[in-house]
Amino acid sequence: MDVIETWSGQHAAALQAAMRATNEEFARLLGVAVRTVASWHATPATIPRREIQRALDTLHEKATPAERRRFDALLHPDGAAHAQALRVAIAVVVRGRDVLLVCRRGEDALAWQFPAGVVKPGGSPSAVAVQETLAETAVHCTVRQHLGTRVHPQTGVLASYEFCEYLAGEARNVDAVENLDTAWVPISSLTKFIPTERIYPPVLQALEALA
Repeated sequence: MDVIETWSGQHAAALQAAMRATNEEFARLLGVAVRTVASWHATPATIPRREIQRALDTLHEKATPAERRRFDALLHPDGAAHAQALRVAIAVVVRGRDVLLVCRRGEDALAWQFPAGVVKPGGSPSAVAVQETLAETAVHCTVRQHLGTRVHPQTGVLASYEFCEYLAGEARNVDAVENLDTAWVPISSLTKFIPTERIYPPVLQALEALA
């Protein structure tokens, strides 16, 4: 069975399914809250904190041969030697000189970021960017430009950045389980919400051209 270098919500949910455990049973095995397990299903790109990573490692090592086979099959449904890299679409939505942000409920702290969602194999990052923005914030937008793709330095997932234009809708927190708030933030104040070093440079360049 593959060694998991960094556990994500997707990996954790696959291990839970392989063990045929309920959310309550899996939470008890790991010593976490049931809502934490539920959040991994809702947000597969989530990266659990270090102590949970270690607990997942231990549970992974103790898995039975049958559970290991099921876990491997869930990660590699096509039988490939390596699972396809988890990919997310990140929507940079602008309205005039404002940019749309959501405040995530993290394991350790709250964090402001751009709306984002997982891109399924064969899916379109631009379509996911539009869909997730609407699902999280009630804002309708359209993609104007693909800004680039990188391996995200914090999460290790493949991130596609889509520059979007506001169309309609009043921004509000639609996904109260995953997010605490949503807001239009002046582009000139963006780095007060997200540290400069965490923002993909082409995103900064595109926004600075509007500020």
